[in-house]
Order: sequence, then structure tokens, then C-alpha cells
Amino acid sequence: MTTVDDLNVPAVSEVSGPARLAEPGEGITTEELQLAARNHGIPLEALRYDVTPAGLHYLLIHYDIPELDAETHTLTVDGAVDRPLTVSLAELRERPRVTRRVTLECAGNGRTLLEPRAVSQPWLVEAVGNAEWTGTPLAPLLREAGIDPQAVDVVFTGADHGVERGVEQDFQRALPVTDALREEVLLAYEMNGAPLLPQHGAPLRLIVPGWYGMAHVKWLRSISVLTEQFQGYQNASAYRLRQDAGDPGVPVTRIEPRALVRPPGFPDFMSRTRVVRPGPCTLDGRAWSGHAPIVGVEVTTDGGATWAPATLDEPTGGDFAWRRWRYEWTAEPGRHVLGARATDASGRTQPVEQPWNRGGFANNLVQRVEVAVIPE
Repeated sequence: MTTVDDLNVPAVSEVSGPARLAEPGEGITTEELQLAARNHGIPLEALRYDVTPAGLHYLLIHYDIPELDAETHTLTVDGAVDRPLTVSLAELRERPRVTRRVTLECAGNGRTLLEPRAVSQPWLVEAVGNAEWTGTPLAPLLREAGIDPQAVDVVFTGADHGVERGVEQDFQRALPVTDALREEVLLAYEMNGAPLLPQHGAPLRLIVPGWYGMAHVKWLRSISVLTEQFQGYQNASAYRLRQDAGDPGVPVTRIEPRALVRPPGFPDFMSRTRVVRPGPCTLDGRAWSGHAPIVGVEVTTDGGATWAPATLDEPTGGDFAWRRWRYEWTAEPGRHVLGARATDASGRTQPVEQPWNRGGFANNLVQRVEVAVIPE
């Protein structure tokens, strides 16, 4: 019998290298630049919007954007259920309609700021957005299917297919049953009042308020209920907080608290250093957490030497949407480093020094915004 080796056909693993850390002093690679060209973060000046316009919302696409037809697309629910289901998008639209304002953040946001960095999508701090997602709650559909009392995980499969670290796969993520049954979780078909765009998961995606972006499976085509823990790549291997390659780690789940400063003044083209005129200057930005509502934001204008409380605006979108903060600063000539740190109702606060992990995940280290205050 002729084998792949006989034909000298490469195995899938040969086109997909293992995870690695950058060497000391190694710059951004061509592969990372290629990823950065496909994916994008929010322009930080867009923090002024309560709801992020779809074209400014951060974007991460693991493989290719699949070609799907909303008219014929269906969602299956199977596995450890009493009544397997197949529903069309039209049928989902006939179910109760809910709109939720939810902040999404990539689990790798801040990865490039860790040393040594994980070689992957080179995020700084811009992998975030706050949109209004419309769809129907997931829990009633699962209850209609009749979940086995012994069920452990619910697996969500997207239509995007690729190879990652040598593993060929459809993109799949799982939630524990208790999380999948939360009333906030949506099967979303609209973003900001319009049908989903192809890059944002059209025609159907999952929205899991409070969780990092990898859980919000796009191009959703199937849901499977398991009576054992899901061992797929994106759960068991990819999104784990680990210290070395042999460490099994712990799963990445909910978003850690973070505040971002909307950069004041105007920027230098290359460095993005801000130029501000002396005098009164209102600093503002957004803060969020997936664990609990934001209860406080502190601001520094001297690189963390001192901190002062900011004023929080009233919430505008519920517990899972970002919240605006403001701080009145008197800008004096010279160089300054601005930053903000958030605290949520669970007592979690952003660190000034971030604990390192091999994947560069959940890095909510305080942002640094360099400002030159220059008289006209």
C-alpha cells in the first residue's frame, strides 16, 4: 500500500510549528507581522464611543473567514441530550430577542509587553471593543434539547478550519454546563443593530459576557453536550496559563480588570507619543472586568509614583460593558507617563508588575501613555 511517506507528501504538522518564546532581543517576526496585518485592535481614540462602531472593534480571526449562506445556515444541538435539534437562522430569529452591551477582549491582549514574549499575534493593549449584540438566549435552547444530568461541558464548533501547532481542527471551545446555562449567554446574529459582518462571525456567533474573546465562537454551526471534560486543542492546550511547556496550567476564562486611557492631545506619527499643551486637561478612558462591576479607577501622571482617584460615570450598559472614567489634570511642561488602574467589586485590581506566563495571556498590566507637554 502506498503511504504518505512514499509520496513524499508533508504531514500537517510540518507546516505548523510548535509554540515558542522569542529569543532575547528578537524583533517582531514576519509571521507575527502577517498576523497583525490580518487582525487589528481598536484605535485608542475610539474609546470615546460608548458603543464601538463595528469597523473599529478589535478583530482576531484564527483561520479563514468561512463562506456561509445565512439563508441555508443551520445550528445543530446534539450529544448528551434527550432531543437533538437542528434550527435555522430564521427559526432562531423567531425566538425571544435580546440585546446586550458586552465588552469583548482578546485573551492575548498585552502579550507583546511581557518579556520574554510568546511568538503569536503581537497585541499591545488595543484588543478590545464594546458592542451591542442581539440574538436569542442559549439556555432555553439547551433546556429544550434536554441536557443529560451527567453533562459536564458544552462544546461550540465554528465553521472556520485550520491547523495550529500541528493540530488540524475546526475552531472549538467548550463551556462548563453551568456557564453555558447563564441567562446572559447569547446566540447572536446582529452587532450594533445590523446583521453580523463576515469578520465578526456572520451569520451566527456565541456571546459569553465576562469571558475572554476565545469563548465567543464565531461562525457557529454546532453545539454538543458532553458527559466528560472537553479535551479539544483550544481548551486543553491553547488557552492555558502555564509557566513552561510541560506545565498543564490552568484555563483562561474570565476577563481580568483593566482600565485604558484615551490618549490626550495629538500624536507623533511614528512613536505615538502624545503632545499636550500646558494647562487644564481632562483625562478619560474606559474600565471593565469580567469578574464583577468596576467600582474604582485610579490615575497616575508620573509613571506610577503617585495615584489619584478618578470619577466614574454612571454605567451605560450593565455589568458586562465598560464604564467611562474621568480625571482633571493640570498639565505642566515636561515629559509625563500616564496610566490608569481598575478595581472591580470582587476586589481584583490591575497589577503594576504583571506575573509572566508562557502564552502571554490575561496580561492586564497598567498601560503607559507617554506625553510631552509642550507650550505652543
